[in-house]
Amino acid sequence: MSKQWLVIGAVVVIALLAYFMLAGKSANTPSPTSYPTQSPAVSATEESTTGAAMTKPVTVALQAENESSESGIATLTEVNGKVQVSVMLTGAPAAVTQPAHIHVGICPGVGEVKYPLTSVSAGKSETTIETTLASLKAALPLAINIHKSTSEPATYVSCGELSF
Repeated sequence: MSKQWLVIGAVVVIALLAYFMLAGKSANTPSPTSYPTQSPAVSATEESTTGAAMTKPVTVALQAENESSESGIATLTEVNGKVQVSVMLTGAPAAVTQPAHIHVGICPGVGEVKYPLTSVSAGKSETTIETTLASLKAALPLAINIHKSTSEPATYVSCGELSF
């Protein structure tokens, strides 16, 4: 089997895991019923089951860097004028806190931190940031970057570029 098919298979598995984990959240947290196959329109809104206006989610593939084997998916969903960022990594160490941010720039040479995210712990992170998807789109290029640990923040283990 070629490396390309292995990568495609891994991305599909990660996307399915993200979907089922988001779909299993409590009734107080809106969850998408499906992921778009193309970049969503930022201005399109819909009503969630709780009545909160939200846009279609944007997914970001997080690719392993520096031979870390840590890859995954980040899902950005706008709810009531704020963006919820959910990060799920496979291959992340269970007992290590890994700082995460939305940085200015593209992978692998990201620039300054634009928005800090909750650190990844056991491969997961959930953060609500005070911005909109439209504002993120206007600020491109941006990337989500995961650092190796609090003691080794200069080493990046996973990165993915935002695109709309």
